[in-house]
Order: sequence, then C-alpha cells, then structure tokens
Amino acid sequence: MGLDDFCSLDGSDPFWDWNRTWYTPNPDLTQCFQNTVLVWVPCIYLWVCAPFYYLYLHSHNRGYIRMSHLNRAKTVFGFLLWIICWADVFYSFWERSQGISKAPVYLVNPTLLGITMLLAVFLIQYDRIKGVQSSGVMLVFWLIAVVCAAVTFRSKILQALNEVSSVSVFRYTTFYTYCTLLLVQLILACLADQPPLFSEAVKDANPCPESGASFLSKITFWWITGLMTQGYKRPLEERDLWSLNEDDQSQGVVAQLIRSWQHECAKIKRPSDMMYSPKHTAKRESGEKKEGPVDEAEVLIVKKTEKGKKPSLLLAMCHTFGPYFLISFLYKFIHDILMFVGPEILKQLILFVKDSSAPYWQGFFYTVLLFVCACLQTLILQKYFHVCFVTGMRLRTSIVGAVYRKALIVSNAARRTSTVGEIVNLMSVDAQRLVDLMTYINMIWSAPLQVVLALYFLWQNLGPSVLAGVAVMILMVPVNAVIAMKTKTYQVAQMKNKDNRIKLMNEVLNGMKVLKLYAWELAFKDKVLQIRQSELKVLKKAAYLAAISTFTWVCAPFLVALSTFAVYVLVDENNILDAEKAFVSLALFNILRFPLNMLPMVISSIVQASVSLKRLHVFLSHEELEEDSVDRKAITGSTDSISIVDGMFSWSKNAPPSLKRINVSIPEGALVAVVGHVGSGKTSLLSALLGEMEKQEGLVSVKGSVAYVPQQAWIQNATLRDNIVFGQERKERWYQRVVEACALMPDLEILPAGDETEIGEKGVNLSGGQKQRVSLARAVYCDCAIYLLDDPLSAVDAHVGKHIFDKVIGPKGVLQSRTRVLVTHGLSYLPQVDLILVLVDGEITEMGSYQELLNRQGAFAEFLHTYASAEQNRGEEEEGSVKEEEEEEQEDYQWPRSAGSGAGVDSDKYSSSNEVSGKHNKPGASNEAGKLTEADKAQTGKVKLSVFWEYMKAIGLFLSFLSVFLFFCHHFSSLASNYWLSLWTDDPIINGTQPHTEMRLSVYGVLGLSQGVAVFSYSMTVSIGGILASRHLHQSMLHNVLRSPMSFFERTPSGNLVNRFSKETDTIDSVIPGIIKMFMGSLFNVLGSCAVILVATPIVAVIIPPLGLLYFFRFYVASSRQLKRLESVSRSPVYSHFNETLLGASVIRAFREQPRFIRESDSRVDHNQRAYYPSIVANRWLAVRLEFVGNCIVLAAALFAVVARDSLSPGIVGLSISYALQITASLNWLVRMSSELETNIVAVERVKEYSDTEKEAVWRVEQTAPPPAWPTHGHIDIRDYGLRYREDLELALKNISFTIEGGEKVGIVGRTGAGKSSLTLGLFRIIESAQGKILIDGVNIAELGLHDLRSRITIIPQDPVLFSGTLRMNLDPFDAYSDEEVWNSLELAHLKNFVSGLPDRLNHECSEGGENLSLGQRQLVCLARALLRKTKILVLDEATAAVDLETDNLIQSTIRSQFEECTVLTIAHRLNTVMDYTRVLVLDKGQIVEFDSPASLLAKKGIFYKMAKDSGLV
Repeated sequence: MGLDDFCSLDGSDPFWDWNRTWYTPNPDLTQCFQNTVLVWVPCIYLWVCAPFYYLYLHSHNRGYIRMSHLNRAKTVFGFLLWIICWADVFYSFWERSQGISKAPVYLVNPTLLGITMLLAVFLIQYDRIKGVQSSGVMLVFWLIAVVCAAVTFRSKILQALNEVSSVSVFRYTTFYTYCTLLLVQLILACLADQPPLFSEAVKDANPCPESGASFLSKITFWWITGLMTQGYKRPLEERDLWSLNEDDQSQGVVAQLIRSWQHECAKIKRPSDMMYSPKHTAKRESGEKKEGPVDEAEVLIVKKTEKGKKPSLLLAMCHTFGPYFLISFLYKFIHDILMFVGPEILKQLILFVKDSSAPYWQGFFYTVLLFVCACLQTLILQKYFHVCFVTGMRLRTSIVGAVYRKALIVSNAARRTSTVGEIVNLMSVDAQRLVDLMTYINMIWSAPLQVVLALYFLWQNLGPSVLAGVAVMILMVPVNAVIAMKTKTYQVAQMKNKDNRIKLMNEVLNGMKVLKLYAWELAFKDKVLQIRQSELKVLKKAAYLAAISTFTWVCAPFLVALSTFAVYVLVDENNILDAEKAFVSLALFNILRFPLNMLPMVISSIVQASVSLKRLHVFLSHEELEEDSVDRKAITGSTDSISIVDGMFSWSKNAPPSLKRINVSIPEGALVAVVGHVGSGKTSLLSALLGEMEKQEGLVSVKGSVAYVPQQAWIQNATLRDNIVFGQERKERWYQRVVEACALMPDLEILPAGDETEIGEKGVNLSGGQKQRVSLARAVYCDCAIYLLDDPLSAVDAHVGKHIFDKVIGPKGVLQSRTRVLVTHGLSYLPQVDLILVLVDGEITEMGSYQELLNRQGAFAEFLHTYASAEQNRGEEEEGSVKEEEEEEQEDYQWPRSAGSGAGVDSDKYSSSNEVSGKHNKPGASNEAGKLTEADKAQTGKVKLSVFWEYMKAIGLFLSFLSVFLFFCHHFSSLASNYWLSLWTDDPIINGTQPHTEMRLSVYGVLGLSQGVAVFSYSMTVSIGGILASRHLHQSMLHNVLRSPMSFFERTPSGNLVNRFSKETDTIDSVIPGIIKMFMGSLFNVLGSCAVILVATPIVAVIIPPLGLLYFFRFYVASSRQLKRLESVSRSPVYSHFNETLLGASVIRAFREQPRFIRESDSRVDHNQRAYYPSIVANRWLAVRLEFVGNCIVLAAALFAVVARDSLSPGIVGLSISYALQITASLNWLVRMSSELETNIVAVERVKEYSDTEKEAVWRVEQTAPPPAWPTHGHIDIRDYGLRYREDLELALKNISFTIEGGEKVGIVGRTGAGKSSLTLGLFRIIESAQGKILIDGVNIAELGLHDLRSRITIIPQDPVLFSGTLRMNLDPFDAYSDEEVWNSLELAHLKNFVSGLPDRLNHECSEGGENLSLGQRQLVCLARALLRKTKILVLDEATAAVDLETDNLIQSTIRSQFEECTVLTIAHRLNTVMDYTRVLVLDKGQIVEFDSPASLLAKKGIFYKMAKDSGLV
C-alpha cells in the first residue's frame, strides 16, 4: 500500500487500475501513476546518465564554445523550469500553512524535478565549456520528459472537462507552463551550437559538417544531404569532398596500431622480431667475434623461442580498435532485443482481429507501437553499421600505413622473399578482407543470441514441436562447416594463383619493350593464361560449393518451418494451426533465417581474414635492416671519413659472404675509384657502406651524411625539378649550378615544360643517360659529406661523361672537397683519382694510387696495358680553354628533338623546336605540355546499359535469361507456399480439430521442395555464368593490352594497368556473381511483398505510390556511384607510390628521406579515404530513409488491417503484416545491392576500356609472310625514311637514305638525341614510319606482320631486362632450342662457368627483374639470347655501357667471331667499339651528316673527328 498512501492520504487514488486503463473504450492512467512514474522516469534517466556523461566530457575536450543566443536561451528556459518547480513546492508549503493537507507526492515531486532541472542547466553549460555542439543525452532527456508530460496533459484536460470541481487552478497553470517550456527546450535541443574556438574545423577549407551537426542530424545522417543533393544535380568532383575528421587521419590511426604492435613485440623478447624499434633491439656487439659452434647454438635458441610464441597482430589490433568494438556491441545488443518485439506485436494484432469485442484503440495502439519500435530499430542498426564501417576504414588506414613503414626498413633478404606484387596485395586485398570482417565480427555472438531468443519465443508458441526444427538446423551446421573448410583451402590456392599472376603481369608490363623487340608476347600471354586457367579451376570448385551452401541456407528456414508445423499438427490432432501460431512462428523463423544465413558468411569471412592476418603478420615480422651495422657517429679524432675494419658482409643472415676481409680507410675529401670485373662485388661494397647488407663481422664507420647514386637510376613519377630537389629546401642558385654541372641544361631546353615536365613512371620518357644524370643531380643537390657513386658515367656519351667528371666528380668539380667513392669502368678517369681499390671475387686485392699500382706491375697494371694504350695519353691534352668547350657543347646540343619516344632508350625525346629558350621553366609552355602519364580517370554519370549488356553477352544470353527465370520460379513457389499456409490457418475448426490437415501439409511440402530445386539451379547458373564471363573479359583485356603499341605503355602508369588486372579482375571473378544473386533475390522479395500486401489490403495501394521509393534511390545512386568512382581512382596513386617506394627503398634510406615518403603515403591514403568516408555515410543515409519508407508500409498495412478487421480473416492479416515486416530489410538490401551492382559493374566498364585504344599492326600477315630463312643476306636498304613520335610533333628522323650490304659492320654515332635509337625503333617498327620505307633483302618491312619482322632481327637492348622464372625461360621462352644449343650460347657469352656453378644450373630461378644477377651478368644473358637466335641482322644498343672494359672486349670479340657473316648495327657511346667497323654512320639532328669508313671520317676532320678527340682516341 506504500505508493497509494504516498499519492493520497485516504488511499482513494490507487497506483494502477486495469478497468480504467485497458478494458475501456476511453483509456486513462490513474493520477497516482501520473504523479509518480511519469515524473520520475525522466529524472531517473538524467541522474543515471549524468556521472558517465560528465566523465566522458571530461576526457574528450573539443575546445570552448562562446556564449551564443542558443545557449543563453537553453539556460534561461532551464532556470524558468526550475522556478516553476519551486513555485509548486512553495505552493505546497503555503497550502500546509493554510491547514489544507495534501499527499506527500505534491511536495516530493516538484522538489525532485527542480533539482533535476538544475542538473540539466549544469550539463548544458558543461557541454558548452567542453565544446559539445549538440548533446544526445540532453535531447533524449527532453524527449522523455515531453512524452511523459503529454500523457498527463491529456489526462488533465479530460479531468477538467469531466470533473470541474477537482481542478486546482494554480497547479494547472504551472503544469501547462511547464509543458510549454519543455516543448521549447526539446526544440532548442534539436539545434546545434556554433563550433568551438580553436577547433580544426575553423582552419579547414572544407570541413566535414558532421562535427557541427545536431544530434538528430547525426542519428538520421541528415548532415550529408547537402552532398547528396549536389551529387544529384551534377556529378561530384574531387573538390566537393570534405576533409577527413581528425580521428580518421593516418597520422593518428597508424601510430596507434604501431604502438600496440611494438608493445606486442616487446612482450616477446626476441631480437629478430623487434619491429619499428631498431634502437631498442638487443643486437650483438659489433666488435665481438663469435666462433662457429657458439653461433650455431644461438641460432637454435632463437628458433626455439620462435616456435613457442610470436607477437600477436590480432591482439595489437584489438588493443587499438577494441573500444569501438564495445560501442558497436552495445548498439547491436539493443537492436537484437528490439527485433523480437515485432512478432509479439503481430501476435497481439492477430488476436485483436479475431476478438471482435476488443476496443478499436488497442488496434491503433499496437500499430503505433509497431511503427515506433521499427523506427528505433532502424536508427540503432544504422548507427551500429556506421561505427563498424568507420572502424573498418581506420583499420585499413592503419594496415596500409604499417605495411608501408615496414617496407622501408625490411632487410634485403626478407624483401626478396616477397615480390612487389605480393606486398601490394597486402595493402589492397588483405587489408580489404579485414575491413569486410569488421562489419560481420559482432555476428559471432549476436547470431547465437538471436537464435536462442527466437527458439525461446517459438517454444512459447508451439511447445516441444520446435525441437524438430532445431534438429534440422543442427544438421545444417556440419554441412556448412565442411563447406567453409573447403572454401578456406580454395581461398589460399586462389590467393597464391592471383599473386603469381599479378607478379607476372607486373613484369610483363615493366618489360613490355623487350617483349615487343623479341616478339615474345605470345609466350608470355600463354604463361599468364596458364596461371589464369588454374585460378578459374579453383573458382569453379568454389562456385559449386557456394551453390550447395546457398541451397542449404535458403532452404533451411523453410525446412525448419515444415518440420515444426508437421510435428505440431501430427503429434496431436487437437493441436490446431491457427493464424496467430503460424504467422508469429513464420515471423520468428524469418528472424532466424538471418543469423543462420550470416553464420556461414561470418565463418568464411573470418577464414579469409585469418589467412590475410597471417600474411600480414609474416610481413610485419620480417627481419629489419640493422640500424647499427654502420656506425654513423663521427670517427673521433680521425681524419678518415669512411673506415671498414675486417669487414665480412652477406646479403642475408645465412648466405655465404659476398665481401670478405675488407679493410679500407678513406680520408676526408678523397676521390676513390673502385674497379673490378662484372660481379666482383663493387656494388656490394657500396651497399655495405649504406648498411644495406648483413654485417657478419667487422666494423664500419661513416662520418657525416651520405648521398647515393645507384647503378640503375631510380626516378620518381614527378616533375624533373622534384626529382632533383628531392624534398630539400629550394635554393635557386645552387640548383642552377647543379643542373649546369650535371649537363642537364640542354635536356631542359628540349623537354616540353622545362624542369616542370612530368617524368613518367620509372622515368619512361627519359633516356638512360638522362635518368643517370638526374639521379646524379639529385645526389649533388643534396650537398652531403660522402658520395657513393655506382657507375654513374656508364650510361652517358663519352663527352658528357667527361663533362660530368670534370664539373662534378673530379678534382676540380663541384664535389671537390667531399669524399667520393666512384665505381667505374672508365679507365680514362683513373689517373685523376686519389685511391684505387681493385676488387676480385669480393676481396680487395690491390689498393693505391694510379702510379703506385702501375709501378707494382700487378694484375691491375697488366690489365691497364692491355686496354688503355689508346687512353693513356689522355690526361695531358685537355682541350683548349674551358670556355671554348662550353660553347662547343652548347652548339652540340641545340637541335630540335622528338618527344614522348618509345620507352626511354636514348635521349631522342621530347621537344618542340620552337622552344629553345635559355630558361628552364618556359613561361610559354603550358602546364599541360609537361604532362605525360594519364591519371586514372573517373567515369561520370550513369553506368551505361551497354555495360550490363556486355556482361550478359560475356555470360551468354541463354544462361542469363535462364537464371532470371529460375529466380522467378523460386520466389513464386515461396509466395505460393505462404499463401497456402494462410488458407490452411483459416480452415474451420470442427470438434476441436482441423480437417484436411494431411493434404494441406503435403502440398506445403511440395511447394517447399520446388523452391529448393529452383534455388540450387539459379545459384549454379549464376556462378558458372560469372566464371565464363570473367574468363572471357580477362582474356580479351590481356590480348588488347599486349596488342597495344609502346606509346600506350608510356602514357598509362603501370599502377592503372595492374589495378585492372588485380582489383577489377578480382571484382569480376568473385564479387559480381554474388551481388547479382543478392540483387535478384531482394528484387523479387520486394515485388512479392508488395503483391501480398496489396492482395490482402487493397486500400494500401493508396499509400505505396506516394512513398516514392525511387526518389531516394535516384538521389542516392547518383552520388554513391560517383563517390565509389572517386574512391577507386584515388586508390591507384596509393599503390603507384608504394610500388615506386619499394623500387627505390635503398635510395630513400641512403638519403634518410623515410619520414617524407611516409608523410606522402599517409596523405595519399587520407585522400583516398576522403572519398570512401562519404560513401559509407551515404549508405547509412539511404538506409535510414528507406527503412523509414518500409516502416510506413508496415504502419499502413497494420492500420488498414485494424480498420477493416471485420472483413479480413486472421490468416490474411497475418500474411500481410508478416510480409510487411520483411519489406523493410528487403528494400534496404535491394537498394544497397543495386548500388553495389552499379558500382561494381564499373569493373567491367574499366576492363573493356582497353579494347578501344589504338593497336599495333597485325602480328602475322599470311599473304606477305616471308620465307622461313629470310633474311638470307642481311642487306638493308633505307630510302628517304622519316619518323615522328606523336602526330603533333615534328619528324625525329628525316630524309634518311643509305644502303648496308649483307655482312657489313656499321657503327651509328652522334651526340645525345641525334636520333640513333629512333633508327632502331623504326627498324623494329616499334614506331611506324612517317615517310619513306625500309627494305631488308628487298622486302618492304612495312608489309610484314610484326612478329614475322621482329623474330628475324635480333637486338641486344640498352636495359638488360630479365623476367622472374628460370634462366632457361629467359633465354628461350618458346622452348625452341635444345639444351645443347642453350649451353653453347652461354659458353660464347662467357657465362658458362657462372651458370654451371649455380645449384640449379639452367633452372636457376631469376628473381623479379633479374635482381639476383649483377647488371653486367644480365647484359651477358641478353648477349646469350642474341647468340641463340643468331639471325642475319644484329642490332646492339649501347649494350656494353654497363660492363667493365674486359667484359666489353669479350663481348666485342664474341660478336666479331660469331656474327661474322651477319649485318651488325651498333649504337655506340664508346667510340673505340666502332673504330674497326666497316663503316660509321654519323647522325645529327635526325639527319645523316657523315657515312664512311672510320679512317676516312677521321681524315675529313668533321663531327666524327671531334667526337673521337673528345674521347681521347686521336
């Protein structure tokens, strides 16, 4: 009785009265209930939330908001509410003083409310101080308060109308004022305050509106509407995207994950696995020497601990992203509970329709309750998804960042274990797998929870019969477990195949020029297709599994329902299946279907993620370069800037040493030359100084900063200036001086936009010499203490080399005071160096100055006498004055050149003749002139229907239409079975039983069976169709890409192409078929549901059209599609930059530029996420609106069922409302899937893109195919020949006419850019002629198929390109020659000893790009290729630039002896190679200036003579 006394003194006001509140046509709550519960609920809510909210605000300070009108209003109204509450309190005291006794409730309640209002005012102010612009806690408080007050408000009005005598005017007045103020507070709480002072948003040009949005706007995602409308009016562009929120940016997110990972690694004290913290690693003391056995023991110990425990990447991720997981847990839990309210209300509604005496208001009450519940469910679910997706986005950012940072410090041995393709896959595919898991991860606990709750309610409904259904479900689990396990094995195989295919494609794209010159495209096409074939085989098996799995899961709910109903009606004939039992059970079974469907998806997602997690873990645990292998602290009290004591180095921990017994000390400012044969360890020595090798023993000290010029120049895809400045500050005068010294001035005048010209990927639009000079300029600009120069002079012409030596490296050069270590093959420079190191097989055999070594009469002196007779007297005769030389050089360079040439062979590149101004940055040259690569473009507008049609054609039209028909059959039988059920439940009950039970049951079963058959069939057809389509699309894309001309590969960054072959192909393989299944499924679901609702309650037809589903849809799809496109376009630069970094890691480390590259990578990732984030939010925006539409349909269906209850049977009401309850999810899924389908079908569009680009001439022409032995003589006749690189450029070669007899040896010489390489490009038709013709043995080469031509001439190209695969495959990809012939060619190429010394001999695996051979050895492999083909015409393109003189001599003598009867054309930089040729062709400005025997040309004293003089040959 406590509460009754509390409310009224005489107990006349009870707390609860059923007759008053329920069993009445006009319900009302008791006064006592209104005065207690309805007042206390908002108060309790606020007091419970306040402490937590206070703590949260205390730890999340966003800045301070200035007092605004809104805030003043909130505060003032809060105080007014408090005053009104106190007015009530004082009125109660006044009544007491007047002797009027009132119940305690009239004193306690206003006091409690008043204190709560003060708390509310405090929170409003605290929000402001902590920078909260709109508070959800407060909004909910005001909402609860208004709802509670509204009930009392109605009651008070009824009371005033019916019992006028009991009205207290004062209390009524205060209460109405209180209600009004509450309503005003609620409205104010919906608005957002101004942004806090000093917040990021103020500084940002385009801040994300989310942070300033009100709470309501946040939960309904209203804040993104602006972007959606914009996207609807016109396609969105880059500039429309907002900046990322601070919490989502790379710098914070990545740092968190790395901290957690380091923490994990630190827990397991294992030296080799310390990541990102080389400073703390417990390394061996460098000086200590260990004996063999000790070492072994140590290795064993390491191995042991390794088995025991590894640092867990999973734990590190949990540590970083755990809090977000907990938030999502909370949302999901509330949502799961709410899910079961629907079926319960449905039960009440069916009972209401059955019971004609129930008052109408109860029907409306249930309807409103159903609607409110559904809306709450919607908001909570979307909030949950939002948290999951944002966490996923951060996870991806952190993985990409961690992998990038690791790639910069991973040791060379470890780096070789994974190819570029695999590491890029870690960032693209594996990161994506983990992101996908984030959305499902909560299903691990949520699915079982939903199943348990559903079974509980089912038990309440149908009793023990439910067990039959449970048994069916339990039987399903092992089936799916088996499928999941199989899927995992296929998954791994699939990834492996994909890695191999991408790796091969990467190489094919990088070595495209070589493939074309050798006519090897078909061999590599077959290799790619072979891998693809095995990939599709695995896909096909996976597709069969998927079909079985889909079958079991679509049929599961039906089988469960069938078995349960069958047991229920057959066990006892008094068990009647009425509408309430049947449809509530069906609604519960439908709820069951989701977790059961999801579980296998979650399991497979977890399986995929675990594979990916393992791959990431392996990569992140790789060995790192030891920071302390080189001691960088200044060598105290010593003048040496470099010293190595007892050095022994290898490329990996357990490899044999490549360098041994190295003892060197180099004084500051010395110029040291390192000489030796190919493969003697010259490059390794520089790597050891950079700390790139494993130091096995000894001490290395380097004093001061280091600059490094690698043997193969690494050029970034940026402007020429950026390549040189390389992140240093801009010093204009120094820059000019560097460019001048490195002989880049003339090149700058030729490039279309001067030094603002964009250099393509890997420097495709620069010649070898230009790349090398840019690489050198970068080092010089850096202005370091020590310069390590790995053969920078090999790729440039003799006179340019001399210029660079004099101006940069030599004793009078820019670097004269610095320490320089120069690896070189040029003997002419040796007299000017301070110290020479002679390397043989990784040991320093001799060391000393030039004179000392000559006097010693050792191997070096002998070597010199052999090769340097011509070059000996070089030192003395320097040409005239420097000034004269300068002028001469300027003249030599000033000719117009062509631009955008075929793939960087010579400098015959870029120019437009009218722009030879002396400035670098030509004011006239537009920015576009310097552009070369085309960024990935985003398509705009709708995806054309033709793309879908293309895809259908790729599947096959019969299969396409068959699958649609099968979908229809499935859904038709599904509707029929449910309609049949509703008829069954309406069967009359005779003597407590239903007749025809068996008949009803068997028809129900047959309908279900046909459903199953249809499901299985459509799943099979779609999967098989998808595989057919992806085979067809990949094959045609591969063919089209291989048929493209060289110019296409220069314009298109390899990142774009690789993206097409990896990401887009993956989408077509595995994503699109699944999406098509889901799209068709949800489409038929929605149509079916609408049909059922319309049949049951035709009046709903009034409601469905005005809801205008398509409106949102149109709105959304336009923006979503464009965002997806922007996202995928901004993804390419992330991978391109990563690719580039991997290739140049040693340079980046040498220059210590890691932080800058990490920043650049982060900014590219953030840039990508800027498009991704709005696309996530757009999905939520749509879902909230669509589900609201669905909820309105539920409302309408229920409302009309209540209104028309007299004319409807309970079975039909049950059917209609249970379908309406499903429509929300189906609608949402339909729009999601149609948008997914549109965004993913873009992959087909992008794969088809390359079918329309220009192609080369045909490979084989049957009519003009030359005889098998052609060319028999090697007679070349060139008549009035000319070519240009692009339509809009001038001729690069003009009016070239000459004849070469069979067997002649002709040298082609000329200054850089004279058109030497253009001639070979014309001969191989890499570039087609613009005028004239070339005849070989009387056959016009323009009429031949390209392969017929290219396979009959042999070239040894400038850049020796090898592909990963066996050595044998690199020599003879078509397997056209016997092993004997291959060995023979190797012997002639002086590689036989090397190859027979390898463990696998001919099957020796070359790594990517042939990196495990030295540059010289690669050059010899190219020579072996030529010897194997041995055609009548041989073209040598400066092939000897990278080898030492001895090897050069070997090559030349081999060519002389082996190609005696052949015509040999040599493009020479070193004139001594062509001095004994029959004739020499001198080119200048694309024209022939001299053509005669070397002796006659020297006598003429023309250009050739000048060049010979420069090289010190005369």
